[in-house]
Amino acid sequence: MQANRLLRIERVISNNVLMVLDSDSGKEYVLLGKGIGFSSKGSGTIEAKDPRIEKRFRLDDRDQMSEYHTLLEGIDPEVIRISERIIDSINGQFSEPLNNKVYFALPSHIQFAVYRLRNGMDIINPFLQETLLWFPKEYEIARSAAAMISEAFDIEVPEDEIGFLTFHVHSAVSSVPVGELVKFSNLVNEAVALVESELGAPIPRDSMDYVRLITHLRHAIERIAHSKVVRNPFMNEFKTEYPEEYRLASKLGSLIGQRLETDVPEDEIGYMVMHLYRLFQTYLGERSTS
Repeated sequence: MQANRLLRIERVISNNVLMVLDSDSGKEYVLLGKGIGFSSKGSGTIEAKDPRIEKRFRLDDRDQMSEYHTLLEGIDPEVIRISERIIDSINGQFSEPLNNKVYFALPSHIQFAVYRLRNGMDIINPFLQETLLWFPKEYEIARSAAAMISEAFDIEVPEDEIGFLTFHVHSAVSSVPVGELVKFSNLVNEAVALVESELGAPIPRDSMDYVRLITHLRHAIERIAHSKVVRNPFMNEFKTEYPEEYRLASKLGSLIGQRLETDVPEDEIGYMVMHLYRLFQTYLGERSTS
């Protein structure tokens, strides 16, 4: 986009968001900037290097353009306004540049959440405990966002929904898709259930054992999904010295590999053995002495 080019304003989305067209290239852009929409009302063009523009992104393909147009036509303007306030809050508390998809995903999520809450539909979040432990800063921002939503739409936003908003906050600053966060969280829960089944006892959710286990599982799943390699120099010793822990770690590896449709490296299984050893000592050791 040339710096001195005039862009045609196609739509004032909100006080802070414009949709524009570069007539020469035929490309559509979304421009973001505090008050840029409000001050552009009644104007047909804006300079490409206007100092009010804080962020811009291009709708790269037909599907993305169609998605954004559909979003604009279906979303309550108040939802867009609240979404902007929440995004401003995220921007103010993280130094990382935000993932552009938050401008699509967050209003869409809030619109559907408001619909469900207004119509008495339950929102159940099976990952709430894990979300609180993994993303405490994002959770506090989501709690503030829930208060904005509650005030704007005169509804009570339950804690389960705050957990889902937390995923959107984390996705905005990490560029990890919300769908991936949900998938990985679900897989952590499956893995914990397998461990508890083998132990024959639940792991208290407020214990350090649980915190260490789910934290390790989450990071292991992320590494495996993204083919990040770790080395474990004690792998052979673990296999011979801790056969029961290795057997369970191999089961976990099979579960994770099946869900992610990939191979789980032996080194990752070795690190699982280390965490399982502590659990075996705590839970199976206690049972054997009781």
